[in-house]
Amino acid sequence: MLDRLEGVEERFLEVEALLSDPKIAGDQKLYQKFIREHSELSKVVEVYREYKQVMESLEESRELLRDPDPEMKELAREEIEQLSQDQERLEDRLKVLLLPKDPNDEKNVILEVRAGTGGDEAGLFAADLFRMYSRYTEIRGWKIEILSQHMTGVGGVKEIVAMITGQAAYSAFKYESGTHRVQRVPATEAQGRIHTSACTVAVLPEAEDVDIHIEPMDIKVDVYRATGPGGQSVNTTDSAVRLTHLPTGLVVTCQDEKSQHKNKAKAMKVLMARLLDHAIQEQNDTISAERKSQIGSGDRSERIRTYNYPQGRVTDHRIGLTLYKLESIMAGQIQEIVDSLTTHYNAVALQEGGM
Repeated sequence: MLDRLEGVEERFLEVEALLSDPKIAGDQKLYQKFIREHSELSKVVEVYREYKQVMESLEESRELLRDPDPEMKELAREEIEQLSQDQERLEDRLKVLLLPKDPNDEKNVILEVRAGTGGDEAGLFAADLFRMYSRYTEIRGWKIEILSQHMTGVGGVKEIVAMITGQAAYSAFKYESGTHRVQRVPATEAQGRIHTSACTVAVLPEAEDVDIHIEPMDIKVDVYRATGPGGQSVNTTDSAVRLTHLPTGLVVTCQDEKSQHKNKAKAMKVLMARLLDHAIQEQNDTISAERKSQIGSGDRSERIRTYNYPQGRVTDHRIGLTLYKLESIMAGQIQEIVDSLTTHYNAVALQEGGM
């Protein structure tokens, strides 16, 4: 591990030198690439340098154990005890930092929320879930933009697709994919009985041109008149767009914008993200059962979380986490869940890697 850390620090110093090179500074694309690499490496180097300081201090304290003065020896023992704890803490942190990075962690997110079983109540819960994610996005200082939405007549959501833009957005959202279940008394239920319904959430990393290459001949483009609530252009111009990826049969539609060009651009973003996700899922299907269990959170057929309103309880079934904070969680305060899931899957990865 120490050899790897030395290599990371050497690369960090190389990148720092490159960033001060006028030729690099003049190429914005290359400069931004090195800025991102510098930022990632600095997270490791900062902890590694602290670790080296602790090890030096430990060596000095152990030398003091040879001092004939009993008081000095006692101080050295106390110092060693504290520094040994720091050493263990920093080693654990460094092991996590050296785990292979998910190449998608730094990317923006395509978030898809769909109503599942439960009729109108499922649509209302889908709207609540999307509101929760929107508020979390605001708390993190990120940006959210709706790409397409299909509402129900009672104020619910049949399907909503949005882009979340922010540094490492995917790393925070990637464990949200799956089936979310709600248990509550619906507003439409006269008898006051608890109703169970569900929604599915899909979290896709935004695809870049380097990730997915689409041949123009593989895309069938249909335009048609938008339907439903909208501005003056609704039902008067062919602004709605349907894209069909012929090799896979994936279909994406968008009609939210008055401009056909804007609708096509939004639909293409979603299509590219779905194609990237399709490729990732195919890759995951080829790996071992042990690795599959590690990334099982990506299975959207898996019931991952229950929101129980009568008890004010939220339970994540994958890690056995139960929080009696439903109101604040639905208001977007989901960082505790995000952190717990990240810690759990990092621990699984460390165990799988034998670190």
